[in-house]
Amino acid sequence: MAQQHDAEGVLSRATRMLRSFSADDESLSATDLAHRTGLARTTAHRLAIELSGLGMLDRHADGRYTIGMGLWEIGELAPVSMRLRERALPHMLRLYEASSEVVHVAVLSGDDPTTAEALYVARVTGPHSIPTLSRMGGRHPLHTTGVGKALLAAQGDAWLDVFFRRTLERETVHSVIDERQLRAEIAEARERGFATTRQEMTLGNVSIAAVIPPTADLPPAAVGVVTHLARADERRLAPLVMTAARDIASSLESIAP
Repeated sequence: MAQQHDAEGVLSRATRMLRSFSADDESLSATDLAHRTGLARTTAHRLAIELSGLGMLDRHADGRYTIGMGLWEIGELAPVSMRLRERALPHMLRLYEASSEVVHVAVLSGDDPTTAEALYVARVTGPHSIPTLSRMGGRHPLHTTGVGKALLAAQGDAWLDVFFRRTLERETVHSVIDERQLRAEIAEARERGFATTRQEMTLGNVSIAAVIPPTADLPPAAVGVVTHLARADERRLAPLVMTAARDIASSLESIAP
């Protein structure tokens, strides 16, 4: 029993170490890892070396560590990569070609509505697309992103009641954090089939998104575009986004187990 608890402890420490990395901190030293995990430096150093040997971390000539190719290889086996992203990409490319805007697919991450977020699993962009904060593997709030609001609109009222127990933070001065207003926007999104955000995540950006009809064994997902406020033609973009959502679902159904 003691061995079991010890093994669980090692796994927990290793997970905390791997989660110490971020888009802003791709490379960390053993000292950095010790500080971020609260582990003793000798423990962090020993665990980092072991993770490197397993391919979970890569150790570089300067002694710093990055996420390893072995971890990436395992991650690519996840259904959101092998099924959702691969089946969605052709339709995302068509949506990009029709709009010239950034195209995202995000999934609902987290079973607890009070901590759930939009996890971005696919992205298509080009030379004329507007810069965005999103990246593959990145997370953003549900209430300030187009894909996030589309995911909220797909949830039941009981789920939303729990969601609204959380404190909603502003990302910009335009972020909607009032429960009554956000519920009204969710209801509107359900009625018309797509959700929008206007400068709620990034100033000057508008997002239009639609939920992808559910597929067995995949988390709730949504597809959306992000455009500049000056060219946010909702009447043109919304039908394109909704068509992409339906087409992605059809492609997923064709390979359903």
